[in-house]
This record gives sequence, C-alpha cells and structure tokens, in this order.
Amino acid sequence: MSDPAPIRVARVAVPVPLDRLFDYLIPASEPTPAVGARVQVPFSGRRLIGICVALNPEDAHKQLKPLLRVIDQENFFGEHLWELANWLADYYQHPLGEVLATLLPGAARSVEKLPATTEEHWQLTGTDVDAETASLARAPKQQVLYQRLVALGGLASASLLRSEGYARTVLKALQAKGLVRRTAHHGKPPSLERPGERLELNSEQQHVLVELVSRLQQFAPTLLNGITGSGKTEIYLRLIEQVLGNGRQVLVLVPEIALTPQTVARFEQRFGSAAVIHSAMTDRARLQVWLRAARGELQILIGTRSAVLTPFADLGLIVVDEEHDASFKQQDGLRYSARDVAVKIAQQLKIPLLLGSATPSFESLHNAATGRYQQLRLTERAGGAAVPGFHLLDLRGRKLDSGLADDLLRVTGRHLKAGGQVLVFLNRRGFAPSLLCGQCNWRALCPGCDRPMTMHRSPAGLICHHCGRRDPLTESCPECGKVGLIPVGQGTQRAEAALRRHFPDLPVYRIDRDTVRSRARLEAQLEAIHEGHPAILIGTQMLAKGHHFPNVTLVAVVNADSGFLSPDFRAPERTAQLIIQVAGRAGRAERRGEVYIQTYQPDNPLLKALLEQGYEGFAARELEARQAQELPPFRPIALLRSESSNASVANQWLNQARALLPDSLEVYGPAPAIIERIADRWRFQLLIVARNRQILHAGVRNLKKLPPLPANVRFAIDIDPYDTF
Repeated sequence: MSDPAPIRVARVAVPVPLDRLFDYLIPASEPTPAVGARVQVPFSGRRLIGICVALNPEDAHKQLKPLLRVIDQENFFGEHLWELANWLADYYQHPLGEVLATLLPGAARSVEKLPATTEEHWQLTGTDVDAETASLARAPKQQVLYQRLVALGGLASASLLRSEGYARTVLKALQAKGLVRRTAHHGKPPSLERPGERLELNSEQQHVLVELVSRLQQFAPTLLNGITGSGKTEIYLRLIEQVLGNGRQVLVLVPEIALTPQTVARFEQRFGSAAVIHSAMTDRARLQVWLRAARGELQILIGTRSAVLTPFADLGLIVVDEEHDASFKQQDGLRYSARDVAVKIAQQLKIPLLLGSATPSFESLHNAATGRYQQLRLTERAGGAAVPGFHLLDLRGRKLDSGLADDLLRVTGRHLKAGGQVLVFLNRRGFAPSLLCGQCNWRALCPGCDRPMTMHRSPAGLICHHCGRRDPLTESCPECGKVGLIPVGQGTQRAEAALRRHFPDLPVYRIDRDTVRSRARLEAQLEAIHEGHPAILIGTQMLAKGHHFPNVTLVAVVNADSGFLSPDFRAPERTAQLIIQVAGRAGRAERRGEVYIQTYQPDNPLLKALLEQGYEGFAARELEARQAQELPPFRPIALLRSESSNASVANQWLNQARALLPDSLEVYGPAPAIIERIADRWRFQLLIVARNRQILHAGVRNLKKLPPLPANVRFAIDIDPYDTF
C-alpha cells in the first residue's frame, strides 16, 4: 500500500483590510505554487485572487479549506518587487494582502495565465525615414501613422496603436508597401539613430552633470536644486543617455502625466521612444507596460506616482521630477510616498536617484543638510534668461473687480499691448466659493459636509468640492424667497469673466480641473498658447506644473494670503512652492518677466522672507520654526484617522487605539478633523509624534492588537502624512 500524499499548505495574503494571513490546502490536482505566485481562494463567500507568501508553515491550522486554483508556479513579482512589497507593508503599517493587490496590475487580478510572449507588435523595416515619409504624401493617414511609429522608436504594440485610434487597415496598407512588418517582439526596441537636439550646457550644468555621472554605479541620492528655467530637464536627458549607453533601464516620475505632454514629447524627440504608464490607461495597456519593463523590453518609463511600483529587469537610474509635489503621496489605501519609495528602491538596487525641484520639499532639504543626500545647485536660467522681478500689490482699502486690483489690470494691459502673454494664478476653481442671501444670511451649504458649496457658472450649479455633490443653481433664497443671491469670493470662472470683460479682443484660456477633463481639449489649449500671440492664461496650480510658456511675460498671483494663514503646519511650505513655481513661468525667453502678488498682508514675515531671501531663505526660516516646534522633518509623525456616520463611534474607536499606544510616543487627540464631516461621515484623527522613526514604528505596531473594525467605521494609519487635516 502506497504512502498517502503529503499534505501541502499555502499561506496566502488576501486583498482585504485585515492585517493577517490565511492558510489553505493545496489540492492534489493543483501544482505547488512558488512564494509570490497568484492563487485563487474562497473567502467569505467570494472568490479572490491572493498571493502565496509561504508554504507548509509549521503553525498552520488543521481544518483548512482548499484553494481553488494555482495560477502561477513562479514568483509573479520578481525578487526586488517582492522585497519592496514586504517593506511597504511594514513601513506604512498596511495589510500585506492589500499591498500586494496595489502592486498587482488590474488586468492581472484574474485567473487568466499571462501570455508567455508579448503581444503583436509592428516594426519599421527601413531607416531612411525622411524619404519614406515623403513617399506617403498622398496617403495622409498612412503618413501620420508612420510618423507615430518613428516617434515611438520604430516599434509599437498593436494595442497601443489601437488605443491611440490608428486603424488596422492603415497598418496593413503600410505593410503592403513594405514599410512595416508584424513581429512578436522579445528584445529591446531598435534605435533609429535620430537623436533630438541637445541643448548646450552652461558651466553650472556641466559641473552638475560631471558630478552625477561620477556616481552612476552606486546608491547615490542627489537633490538637484535648480531655479525654474535652469535646465534641469536637459541634465536628466544627458544623464539618461549615459545610463542607456550602459544597457540599463530608467524610471522617470512626474507629478501628473496628463499635464506634462511636453515632457513626454521631449523624451521621445531625444530618444525616439519612451513608454508611459498612468491611471488613465486601460488595465490591459498598463499590464503590457508592466510586463515589458519586467522583461527588459523597454528602456525608459515615464509615469506618475504608481509607476514607482513597476518591476524592472535592470533598472539603472530613477529620476523624480518636481520631487516636492503633493501628488507623489497617495491619500487613500496604501498611503505611500512615491518619492520615498523611490529612495528605498534605489537603496535596494544600489543605483543613483535624482530628485529635481526649484522648490525642494523641507524633507529633502533636511536630508541634504544632514548629509543623507548630495545637493547640487543650478542658480542661473538656461540660455541667459533673466529671473523675473517681484512686486507686491497691497489690497488694503482697495476696491476690487472680481478679485482683481486696478493696478493689476493696468499692468496686464501693458504686457498684452507689448505682445506678451499674461498668466493669472488663482488656486480656487469655480465662480465663487460661497453663495449667500443678503437679507436672511442663508448660505448654500452641503447637507452632507456642512461646508459651503461652490458656485459654478459653466456649467451652472452648486458643487461641493469635498464630496462632489451637485445641486442646481437657484436664483432665489430657499429660506426667505429673496431674488438675487450674492456670490462671495473669487474662483477661476469669476476671474475669467472679468478678464474677458476688460480685454474682449484677446483670447482667455482657463486651465483647471473643470476644463482639462479631456486631454484633447487641454492639448488644444496648450497648442494655441504656444503659437505665442497675446493672450491671458488663468488657472489653478495645474498651470504651475511642467509647462513651458516662452511668451508669458507677466504672472499675477491673485490671492497669496490664504496658505500662510492655514492651521496646517505644511501650508506655508506649499504656498511658497506654488508662488515660486508659478512665478517661474514668467520671462523664460529673451524678454524679462514680472510677477505681481496681490495681498492683504504685505508685511507678513513669511511672504517678505520669500520675496527678499528667495525660497531657500524662506525654507531656512521655516525649518528653524519646525525644529523649535519639534515637527517634521525633525520629528517623524503618524496620523490615525477614523470616520463613521456616527460621530461617537468614530471617536471611541480612536480612543481604543490611543489606549494601545506606549508612553514613548507623544499622542494628541482624538480631535475632530478640520473638515469634520464629509459625505455625511464624521471624521476624527489622532496625531502621533516620536523622537525617532524606530520608536514611531515600534509604537504604531501595537495597533495590530485592535479588535476587528466595526462595520460602520473606516480606519487608516497614515505614516508621514502630507495633509494633517
């Protein structure tokens, strides 16, 4: 009689908000999965895709359910991404199952086995690009597709071309002419030997590049602190050339890919192709990029926050552009900072990391000051462009037109008459942030948030910018019936209307979240702006990110005060960064720019320090204050957040959490969040401060002892929170 088959057990991380792992029997009909393999398991009446994290654990339970299917027999994530996943779970105190689900591309969260080879690709057959492009003059669709393939480095997947709207019939027509061929691509894409224009480096840039190249073969985090327009992107491109020359891959993180088409275009112009990954792509397209990076089939990947979680075959450099930007911090689920994760990956792989910004985060400045990072500076604008001059407009006692002072309108007219463009920055979208009745003092409040609803004119309505609720715009007061409600405050729509009234013969382009829902519309506006004709640009912080407007000669900051008066300790830093970033859009070509800042507090010491001493002087002053108050970056913090439809339940849950925290931590709260209610859910928070990071993490780990979460409570641990309200 033969011996019974040995019992096989898989310990599985399941994508649920429970900080524990689950054991399952491996049926005799299924192969043994590797650690890191996908498996399908039954869980609470559902079928979920989990990840095997261990085999045959000694402490496995005796009565176990069998898993349903072993999808992979190898580690799906690879060695380095698997190591990173476990670090993320520990550092951010997040369940491993949800961490692994976050890393897993959406299209891979199914029982489908992934193809062993890549999908169909189309490749150019020749290298005489100019002649072959000219031969297609009478077939414009074929010519456009051919030029797109050239821009992609001569090779593109069928799904990518399909997603961009190119018809298969046009590909077949090019194939019939012998200009392209179909291929199942396995290696790196060929180079068409068409490098884009390389800008001449000034002496500062040359020094920086030499320093960076000397550290390419080691873990070397470097902060490139360069004023706006100083040529940081050209440094990135030159350094990437060196890495690609060594046959290695490059990851470039940018704040918002939809707002930086110029960045992608510049990389394509220089290198022929650059893969892109961001949340607007389909799950299948994201998976293809993920797999190509893991197989070494792409050389450059440009992406937003989540791109840092992509596996690579041989990563040789990480660049984080605008490293200070808030969008690098995930605000829900796994609350990771892409910048900080990039540091960990570079350390893990022993490769260089380049953090670039004109307004570095205080954390990066502190790391440079303490020797953790090397800091390199660019203090001159590339091409000899002059730094813009700053002017304060004191608004005290002045009558404004939709938030705009007469002096500002006169200066705007002068710049437009001289042929320049004007950028008006107002970090508040909509027409007016509040609508009220002058007779009975009724205000339009969101019933689920108790916060003012913002009045919008296009399309007309009242919108809560916290929960997204939309109500129709009313002409009369719902309380007393008085007609003629009063819009209070300024938003981009109101300023746009005023500017159109004052300058009726000139185009006004508004760029905010309400106008860039369509990428095509954004690109059409940017194309019109780049024609260089006199025009007015008005928008929110979207205008401060990644745009090059060579004909903007005036930047106007409509309201500089609100950020300096916020209760959030990070608000002055963010406000200063926004002002400097948007001011940097002025005078980037041969004409000197001007910056006008409207304020009711011209003597505010923070604003004066920013304008008189520059960003670094402002940062030094603020860092001294942070150190005195024992706030980050000098002390690490964590924020515990709870929310519930029942305020007392949310508060009680945080009191339970507080009782588990050791005396080694300084704990403040629970207290209501500054915005106490959103979408009819009450929000409370608990702030934790520690002397060092080891003490913080050791103390927060005690929260693993919390009982199961009540059904009506949401709870989150935010390590290194960016927002504290």
